[in-house]
Amino acid sequence: MELRSARTWAIFCMAVWLTGTVSTAVVATQNFYTIDRLLDAQPNPAFHSAVERLGRDSMREVLRYLSSELNRLYFQYWNLAQLAVGILALWLVVKLPDANRSKWTIVAMLATVLFMTVVITPAILSVGRAIDFVPRDPPPPELRTFGLLHAAYTVLDGVLLILGVLVTLWLQKKND
Repeated sequence: MELRSARTWAIFCMAVWLTGTVSTAVVATQNFYTIDRLLDAQPNPAFHSAVERLGRDSMREVLRYLSSELNRLYFQYWNLAQLAVGILALWLVVKLPDANRSKWTIVAMLATVLFMTVVITPAILSVGRAIDFVPRDPPPPELRTFGLLHAAYTVLDGVLLILGVLVTLWLQKKND
């Protein structure tokens, strides 16, 4: 593979990685915001009837549970996809003689994703499922743990995003 092609494909991989990171964050937050929008608007007569039968609070709890499970699934899949895209990007960048900084930054990004995949995500899943359908008044002690894990994941995701942007810029400059 010629160097120009390797660089182009590496930039493409970084674009996929960055797009997936932003998209996953948007989808995860919108899953929860959509619940309240739907409950407020009740745009469909069958949905309105279901809310009336179950009650707004119970319906909200069920929909939040569904959103939580979907987000858990999305983040597990996204973690694995990041590893695949990151390994491919690294394989391409290693071929470039002038991309040492990009190479080591991608290695750091992969290590971070691996940590998120093996340590943080399983803990979030476990603690999150433990607090599903648990009353929030008073807040259960696990809620603090969940908040800290979620904050750690979010911060690491933000770091990955910043590093990914830097790698992409360095690769475009052709001399890092």
